[in-house]
Amino acid sequence: MSAIIDKPFTLAGRTYESRLLVGTGKYKDLEETRLAIEASGAEIVTVAVRRTNIGQNPGEPNLLDVISPDKYTILPNTAGCYDAAEAVRTCRLARELLDGHKLVKLEVLADQKTLFPNVIETLKAAEVLVKEGFDVMVYTSDDPIIARQLAEMGCIAVMPLAGLIGTGLGICNPYNLCIILEEATVPVLVDAGVGTASDATIAMELGCEAVLMNSAIAHAQDPILMGAAMKHAIIAGRMAYLAGRMPKKLYASASSPLDGLIK
Repeated sequence: MSAIIDKPFTLAGRTYESRLLVGTGKYKDLEETRLAIEASGAEIVTVAVRRTNIGQNPGEPNLLDVISPDKYTILPNTAGCYDAAEAVRTCRLARELLDGHKLVKLEVLADQKTLFPNVIETLKAAEVLVKEGFDVMVYTSDDPIIARQLAEMGCIAVMPLAGLIGTGLGICNPYNLCIILEEATVPVLVDAGVGTASDATIAMELGCEAVLMNSAIAHAQDPILMGAAMKHAIIAGRMAYLAGRMPKKLYASASSPLDGLIK
């Protein structure tokens, strides 16, 4: 094996073995949710506080009964929020429900058709949350300038979309993503747009610290098998990134050495 040692994947002072983060929505039931997440090997699980019961609705099924905070880092997110004030309230509610939990995923959407991030409202919310002591991971556009500003503001990770949420289109603009990665001072995680294992691998080969996904697993014909596939895709992509790919060439070159050929 190579002597190259990978740097750890660290968020808010905690180190994780898995570089795959997964969502909890869109599964047929809580049991499928549990099994798919287990198969993925993910250690960080994101939860839409506005759509999922994590204790705010007593008497209803509680996601935390199958996705235990003792086993996973719960990452509450603000999915479904369309302005800064709403997103900030949602993060405060999550902190209350999870006993002072500070790690959150900020997501402020522009409209229901595209679910594209509203970067103006995102910047407003991020400023408030950082000042209130939250550890903010932030969903954003693939604009390198906005990504830089969010990092400078104090967000602990930036999460540019690869494609629109739930589309499965893969990485639509790798060039902007490469600029974000080149300038990054905090972890960069691809968020949204992944459709299959090769998409996740490409994100990791580009140098992303990790990938967050939900629909790619939950909407697969076999979510549990796809969860396992994504686990291996992330590992393969990270190894390829560390190994360094061969250069691309226009013309062929022989795989075998030419020296000593029999004349």
